[in-house]
Amino acid sequence: MQATLIIFMVLAALATLGVLARGIIIMARGKDLTGQQSNKMMTYRVGFQALAILFIIILFVINRP
Repeated sequence: MQATLIIFMVLAALATLGVLARGIIIMARGKDLTGQQSNKMMTYRVGFQALAILFIIILFVINRP
């Protein structure tokens, strides 16, 4: 159970990193004049971060003595 949660946490963290990099690339190109793509990437990033934090909290709760 713990190993599965750790794997999910790492995957959520890597997804956060990937979305963050994609958002930075979109902003750096300067082609997103309306900001819709940047806002979408930011929303995804926040969601993946929340998911990673949720997995961390679950791990702490499971490992309580």
